[in-house]
Amino acid sequence: MSMPLQRGISGVRVSDSSDDLIINLLPSTVAAKTVFSTDPYSARSRHRLMLMFLKISLVLIVVIALAGSFWWTISISTSSRGHVYHNYRRLQEQLVSDLWDIGEISLGPNRWKELEYCNIESENFVPCFNVSENLALGYSNGDENDRFCGPGSKQECLVLPPVKYRVPLRWPTGKDIIWYSNVKITAQEVVSSGSITKRMMMMEDDQISFRSASPMSDEVEDYSHQIAEMIGIKKDNFIEAGVRTILDIGCGYGSFGAHLLSKQILTMCIANYEASGSQVQLTLERGLPAMIGSFISKQLPYPSLSFDMLHCLRCGIDWDQKDGLLLVEIDRVLKPGGYFVWTSPLTNPRNKDHLKRWNFVHDFAESICWTLLNQQDETVVWKKTINTKCYSSRKPGVGPSVCTKGHDVESPYYRPLQMCIGGTRSRRWIPIEGRTRWPSRSNMNKTELSLYGLHPEVLGEDAENWKITVREYWSLLSPLIFSDHPKRPGDEDPSPPYNMLRNVLDMNAQFGGLNSALLEARKSVWVMNVVPTAGPNHLPMILDRGFVGVLHDWCEPFPTYPRTYDLVHADNLLSLQTSQRRKSCQLIDIFTEIDRLLRPEGWVIIRDTVQLVESARASVTQLKWEARVIEVESSSEQRLLICQKPFTKRQSI
Repeated sequence: MSMPLQRGISGVRVSDSSDDLIINLLPSTVAAKTVFSTDPYSARSRHRLMLMFLKISLVLIVVIALAGSFWWTISISTSSRGHVYHNYRRLQEQLVSDLWDIGEISLGPNRWKELEYCNIESENFVPCFNVSENLALGYSNGDENDRFCGPGSKQECLVLPPVKYRVPLRWPTGKDIIWYSNVKITAQEVVSSGSITKRMMMMEDDQISFRSASPMSDEVEDYSHQIAEMIGIKKDNFIEAGVRTILDIGCGYGSFGAHLLSKQILTMCIANYEASGSQVQLTLERGLPAMIGSFISKQLPYPSLSFDMLHCLRCGIDWDQKDGLLLVEIDRVLKPGGYFVWTSPLTNPRNKDHLKRWNFVHDFAESICWTLLNQQDETVVWKKTINTKCYSSRKPGVGPSVCTKGHDVESPYYRPLQMCIGGTRSRRWIPIEGRTRWPSRSNMNKTELSLYGLHPEVLGEDAENWKITVREYWSLLSPLIFSDHPKRPGDEDPSPPYNMLRNVLDMNAQFGGLNSALLEARKSVWVMNVVPTAGPNHLPMILDRGFVGVLHDWCEPFPTYPRTYDLVHADNLLSLQTSQRRKSCQLIDIFTEIDRLLRPEGWVIIRDTVQLVESARASVTQLKWEARVIEVESSSEQRLLICQKPFTKRQSI
């Protein structure tokens, strides 16, 4: 904290005598002449000179005093708005002792007006997915479930958790047990769950448990073994087959992905918006990757050639509808040599209608150069071609054509579905067996980086910077998380830095450096790497590194439910967004959306320029967040803003 300037002039002695004052203000030569000269004319001249000198001196004294007072005032004002610390080690001790004294931050009489709380109907509201409104606008045949962001999508209030909401259990316990009141689901929906991954749920008082050691869990494990054998691998070693990332369509409640975690397989769940009994909401509550994703009429916000496997276990998608258009979309996001696993009663038809629908899917898959590897019971496994020549060797009129250069957009953002085969022109057309296997896959070599126009030195420097940054983040958060709140009954805090956080949202992921550093530091987290549409698109590289992520415009709501993430991270996002100069998109709109996504007691880390961090710090007072500004030792032009969302409960009626 800067100290107030000292008032007065160094080197000036003020005595009781006015003569002494004059002599001490003058240079020594002038003072000597003043004492010994007796000439009247020279005395008058000296008198005028002294008066002029006195006037100048007094003006200087007043100017210096005012300047000192000005800087002193700024110092006091700065102190009242929060201390800035230089040393991270000193910060750890200081933060514990005076934690959140910054909660008093305000701009004095000009304090910003705090946002109101939303009504109770907004507890699980997801903007842009208003089914009833879409039906009223004339959307039907499943299109009403798609994403439509209009002018009314912006939310200007704070979403409160349910009355009986409780902080989720720490990972990995939270993977198997969630609080019933934290999600919107009825007891009937739990009992009537149909697929394997849904039937694992059990209601126990105020909890929903997903038993890892139960017959249902064994059923999921047997199912995983079956898929592995159909592909031709043993012991669920999907890594051996080149599989690291799976897009699980209609994932149930994430139990297939939860089982594969121990195999180092990362599964992203997508499903339609559901007002109650949401697959996505329950999967996220368990600490597993998920997002709302519907491709009934629009392309998914993923680049072409994104995933090693696509999985659909009774996912509710009618693949034979729309002339196979939905199969074309999943072919677009599937890597060459990747697998499509479909489990459905249709694959084992028992009537003419089922047989007709199965024959269509079977023939269409063949027309887009998929090879049927195996079929057992209700499960079918196809493998996408690795040879682009297959498309040109088809008979005329068979299957959709290859996309023209103008239509083959690598990273579409909710564009209308295209009836053409995409990704064939990409430099990333590399069979999954030809890629480096996980975990080496995350550290790309020179040849792999050349596909994205990057040099190894660039990624290497980025990786080293993020390693240091993650250590600093953890050293900052550890004392806060483990010292800020008293222990909850029956909940013993693990020793830091383990299991502090689980669901992490990186709003401006760049190369995926934060994700990589967290994994290398062995943190028990998964990261949703978001690449803003306003900036450079590194999402293809992020996905090719074996991470999960999505393209998103932060002037629109994110496709997920409230209370989703433990930590939201934004590195230079504010600079990126403000450079767009979009009047309809203000910083407070972005912060309000972050508040919706963040769990109670969740954390926000913003790193940006000094000016934008100060602006953000003023804005977050409207959200009732507790906030602290911290200097960045490596850059005098940047600051960190660390915030925590309070746990505010709605009063029971």
